[in-house]
Amino acid sequence: MYFKLKILLFLVKIKTERLLGLQHREWYKKIKILFFLSHLKRSDFYSSFHLIREKFSQLPLMNKSLLMQHFNAINTCGVTYQQAFDLALNAEKSRDFSATIGEISVGLSTGTSGNRGMFLVSDSERAKWVAYMIDRVIGFSFNKTKVAFFLRANNKLYESARSNRLSFNFFDIYKKFDDHIERLNALHPDILIAQPSVLMILANKKQANLLTINPSKIISVAEVLTQEDRSYIEAVFQLKLAEVYQCTEGFLASSCSEGNLHFNEDFLIIEKKYLNKEKTKFHPIVTDLLRKTQPIVRYELNDIISLKESCSCGSKFLTIDSIEGRSDDLITFVDKNKTTVRIFPDILRRTIVLSCERIEDYVLIQKKHKVLELYIKSQKEESYALAENALVKVLKKYTIVDFKIYKLASYEFKIGDKKRRIINESN
Repeated sequence: MYFKLKILLFLVKIKTERLLGLQHREWYKKIKILFFLSHLKRSDFYSSFHLIREKFSQLPLMNKSLLMQHFNAINTCGVTYQQAFDLALNAEKSRDFSATIGEISVGLSTGTSGNRGMFLVSDSERAKWVAYMIDRVIGFSFNKTKVAFFLRANNKLYESARSNRLSFNFFDIYKKFDDHIERLNALHPDILIAQPSVLMILANKKQANLLTINPSKIISVAEVLTQEDRSYIEAVFQLKLAEVYQCTEGFLASSCSEGNLHFNEDFLIIEKKYLNKEKTKFHPIVTDLLRKTQPIVRYELNDIISLKESCSCGSKFLTIDSIEGRSDDLITFVDKNKTTVRIFPDILRRTIVLSCERIEDYVLIQKKHKVLELYIKSQKEESYALAENALVKVLKKYTIVDFKIYKLASYEFKIGDKKRRIINESN
């Protein structure tokens, strides 16, 4: 009961901030930063730095490897890496994710790159997360709402919103998928949350009349949502997809009424590390002012982000035009002038998709610096040749002439892994 009261109080606080226009006030954000920095002194890792606003940008950049390396010193709750890892690993093996260390919940993430990462959240942080999810994703309702969410692993964080009016139902993507269809049909969820690769499977089941659900909202999470997948899923379910940009490092962005993702800048500080001279693509460097148990400070994500100039919804928060995947999956060649050329994944995705409208799925893998492997799923025999020719033309535009493209007869995607269609395995 006390936990649900916390959620309600945080939800009231969020809505009051919006009503009073405090979300966009610089002075209000500075107060939040000062409170965050004062709490940061409890971290052995950060207590050695001069934690003043003017030198905030001089704090070291963080990434998953460093966060795990300094796990014990960074967190402020005294939980050791071994304690957290043992609990998370036991949960993975048993598929029972209810255990905690005191009031601290532990989550284990493999991430897109396969590198393990762990996150810690306190009781209050769980309540804040639930409040923001209700406010920006699920929506508040006095009617009973059933939510079905597909994830690699459950966590107490995701079950936190359960109440008499809000029912969260976890679907383990490692279990037999046909059993999920039967359970989904029985549940008839109002809201469906899953990664695009799972939503595509569900859309196929729906089109084959094996899935009978008609959710009022579908939310895409965890993977890159491509335009072709979005169009297919929306056509089958006959509604507009919403998105949530969330990872181990926090709740980063959610869709507005216009369907555009906005960074949650009322509790995030977003710095940009530009990846091109035009300054149109960048890695976000994130500081989460809500995360105090395991502080996320100047954490550089490997995602490639491009922004919209504005959004007609009226929000002043940064608007995301696209999340293109990871920088590790930039395809790299040497052109005829011996200059290294890096091609963004989105350029190659669009090239393949636009080459033939009958393409159902595809994967492009760079095995070596001069070798690409291409898999095309299509009922049209010419689809592969059209895609290959389109790729050749694009590479030649970059004056890349020394390369080979080999045909993959099949490609097996394992449900539970994050689906990537452009993969660089040559790094």
